[in-house]
Amino acid sequence: MTLVGVGRGKRLLDVGCGAGGLLSLARERGAAVAGLDASGALAAIARQRLPDASIEVGEMEELPFVDGAFDIVTGINAFQFAGDMVRALSEAARVCHGRGIVFMLVWGQRDKSQLQLAAMSALGPLLPPSPASAVPPLSNPGVIEAFMSRAGLEPIDDGQLDATIVFPGKDIALRAFASAGIVTRAERHSGADRVRDALIDAIAPYVRADGQVALANQFRWVKARPAP
Repeated sequence: MTLVGVGRGKRLLDVGCGAGGLLSLARERGAAVAGLDASGALAAIARQRLPDASIEVGEMEELPFVDGAFDIVTGINAFQFAGDMVRALSEAARVCHGRGIVFMLVWGQRDKSQLQLAAMSALGPLLPPSPASAVPPLSNPGVIEAFMSRAGLEPIDDGQLDATIVFPGKDIALRAFASAGIVTRAERHSGADRVRDALIDAIAPYVRADGQVALANQFRWVKARPAP
């Protein structure tokens, strides 16, 4: 939140908002919030948590908001799952006012991100096949910045963030995984039961003796403004 200046009076849109966790934190800091997610089920949960917020269901390449409506547009492990990432970032730039911030966060190097390792080991075989890509990992310096520049954004800052995510138990960890858009895609392709079983196996190595699930992660973020 500090990285993007969330505070009272700020207007924030979270693209790929899931069940509204980030929106709830932003609301606690006084921001006016809105969200979009491809999953109607997750959007419904976000609406329950934030009944007076605009929570839309749709694709990030076609945001249903007017030009310059927000001070901050975030995509937390979201933009990279767009069918056309440049178009999705262009839409983020469009709905962000000229001196606002577009913030993109992705997993860091896979060997330093246990959540990513668990998710991809479980979900990779259950996702629809994707075309081969020559694009370097988004965690590599300069890769996100190149996509942003093509989308009409001007990168202004970047960095890494280390964070250990601790869930009180396996059920809550599974619910958190289920809020990710990539899980929705896997369920559509392979079925919810197969996805749940795969995730249970994937998180097993990270279950502590007290039942908590702890995953150490590294993330990479880039902050940009709409280009003048």
